[in-house]
Amino acid sequence: MNGGTVAVGRWIAWEAAAVGRTARYAVASPGPERDAVVQSLKASAAAVLAWALAGWFFRAPLALMAPWTALALVDATVYRSVRSGLQQFAVIAVGAVAASLAMAVTGGRTLGAMALALPFLVLAGTYRRLGRQGIYGATTALFVITYGTYTLPALGYRLAETAVGAVIGIGVNAFVLPPVHLRNVRDQMRRLAHECADLLALIADDIGDKGPEYGTAEARDRVARLETVLGALFEARRWTTESLRVNPGRRLRRRPGPEPPPPEEDARWQAVVGHLAGAVRILSNVTGDGRALPVLPPDFLEQYGVLVGRVAHVCATWADALREPGTGGADRETEAARAAWAALEPLADGLPRRPGPTAAVCGGLLTETRLLLALLTTRQEEDPQTGAAQDGGL
Repeated sequence: MNGGTVAVGRWIAWEAAAVGRTARYAVASPGPERDAVVQSLKASAAAVLAWALAGWFFRAPLALMAPWTALALVDATVYRSVRSGLQQFAVIAVGAVAASLAMAVTGGRTLGAMALALPFLVLAGTYRRLGRQGIYGATTALFVITYGTYTLPALGYRLAETAVGAVIGIGVNAFVLPPVHLRNVRDQMRRLAHECADLLALIADDIGDKGPEYGTAEARDRVARLETVLGALFEARRWTTESLRVNPGRRLRRRPGPEPPPPEEDARWQAVVGHLAGAVRILSNVTGDGRALPVLPPDFLEQYGVLVGRVAHVCATWADALREPGTGGADRETEAARAAWAALEPLADGLPRRPGPTAAVCGGLLTETRLLLALLTTRQEEDPQTGAAQDGGL
C-alpha cells in the first residue's frame, strides 16, 4: 500500500469520525448540529408539501416550481426566508417573462430562446441586491423554455406555482420549530473564554518549565486563532439579532434557550483579546535571537508566570459560568480574581527598584496584564454582593 493510499484512508477515517461526532452531538444535546438536522427535515417537508399541493391538488402543469421554491426558502432565519422569498419571486417572475418573450420571438425554438434569454438573465443575476437568489432567473428560464409552453396563461401558472412554494417554505420555517439562534453567542463566547484560558495557561507552563528560554511561537499561533474565534462571535451576534426579526419562535417554541449575553460583552472580549495579544507581543520580543527588548529578570519572570496562571484560572471561571449560567459560581470567580490581583501587587510594587529599560519592559507587560485582569473582574467589582477584590495599581 503506497503513501497516497494510506493518506486517503486516513482522510476517510477522519471524515467518518467527524461525521460520527456530529451525529452524536445532534442526538445528545441542543446545539448547531441539532439545528442543522431540524432545518434539513423542515426543508424536505416543505418541498414534499409544496409538491402535494401544486401537483396533486391544483394539478399545476409545472408543479416542480413549487417544491423547488419551498426548498430554497427554508433558511437559517425567518427574516432571511421572507427577504429571500420576495427576492426569489421577483427574480423568477423576470425569468419566466423573459423566457416566454424569447420563445415568442423565436417561434418556440428552444436553442434560439436560450441564446436570446440566458445572457441577459445570467448578467442580471449578478446584481448584488438580489443576493444568492439572482441565479434563479436563469434557471427558471431554462424550465420554461424546455417545458415549451409560453402563453400568457402558462406564465400565470409559473408565477402561481412559485407563489405556492414561497408561501409554504416561509410558513414552515416560521411556524414549525422556527429557528431562534440564542445559543450561538453564548457558545462562541464560552469558546473564546476557553481559548484565552488555554493560551494563558500555555504561557504560564512555558515560563515555569523553561524560565528565560521559554518560547512564544505557539502562543503567537494561539493569538491568531483567538482572532478567528472573535470573528465567529461577532457573526453569531449578527445571526442572533437577525433570527429574532419577524420571528414568532420565542412565543411558539417552549424554550428557545437562555438569553445571550448583552452586546457589551462582545466589546469586553475584543478588548481581552487585544491585551492578551499585546502581552504575547512583548514576550515575543524579549526571547530568542531576534529579541528587540531587554531580557526579563528571572525573579520577575517566575512571579509573572504565577500571575499568568492565576489569570488563566479567572478566564476558566468565566467559561464555566457561560456554560452553566445561574449556577452560583460567583464565589469561585471572586476567589480566582482575588488570587490574581494578589499575584499582581508585588510585581507592580517592585518596578521602581529595577533598571530603567528593564522597568519599562516589565511595566508594559504588567500594564497589558492588569488591563486584561480588570476586564475579567469587572463583573465582580460591579456586584456588591460578591465582595470583589480591589485591583492593584501600577
